[in-house]
Amino acid sequence: MPSIITADNTELYVKDWGTGQPVILIHGWPLSADTWDDQALALVEAGYRAIAYDRRGFGRSSQPWSGYDYDTLSDDLAAVIEQTGAKDAVIVGFSMGGGEVARYMSRHHGKSVAKAVLVSASLPYRLKTSDNPLGVEQAAFDKTAQALNDDRPKFLAGFFEKFFGMTPDEKPVSDELLAWARSVSMQASLRATLGCAKSFTTTDFRPELAAFKVPTLIIHGADDKVVPIESSSRLTAKGIAQSTFVEYAGAPHGLFATHKERLTKDLLDFLAR
Repeated sequence: MPSIITADNTELYVKDWGTGQPVILIHGWPLSADTWDDQALALVEAGYRAIAYDRRGFGRSSQPWSGYDYDTLSDDLAAVIEQTGAKDAVIVGFSMGGGEVARYMSRHHGKSVAKAVLVSASLPYRLKTSDNPLGVEQAAFDKTAQALNDDRPKFLAGFFEKFFGMTPDEKPVSDELLAWARSVSMQASLRATLGCAKSFTTTDFRPELAAFKVPTLIIHGADDKVVPIESSSRLTAKGIAQSTFVEYAGAPHGLFATHKERLTKDLLDFLAR
């Protein structure tokens, strides 16, 4: 099934590999389903069915003007689950994809979901407010939006160095992978890039953590500079009753590439329990 059609006639590109229990992989901002290829291949080889799709506005999916709020994005996930016939699925959300997982669990009551996984997820609330002191000031998000409008390729060049933890002394990924990530991100529409950035920086998922009624694995890099662990997964883990929390010491945001072997092993171990 190369694509599905959502309720508002948006076409989503879907990769559906293998057979067995379905594992639905939701990518982060501003990338595509291809970021999950290493894990998807390992899942299929281990006897699972790997389903990964490009979020609306990104990769090979349609680029509508609207629908970049989490209600619509979780409805898109529901369409993927329904139209692929996924039952007893494991849904895995990376970075902003954790928001789709959370909203699906609350808005769609976790239908057809047996387990959940959150990797470097931007939950529970990114914006700094009086009752969320560890969040980020709105001015910082405004500055990001302006930089995207001014020169998106230049912004992405610096963003992915932070994303993958690149420093003069540490190079967890190759220059070629950095170039690939930038090129994939430029496939997205500017409208989608800005719209999704607004959604994951301003949506408060704290009340929705109680909707996780299934075993949930939470993985986060302790040196994540994009979504700092102390304001995200450490708080999320406290709010999800059936959660297992694993911190990767010294690890950055882009774990699917920088720590792909460990991430794959932890994912497979969790699925096998």
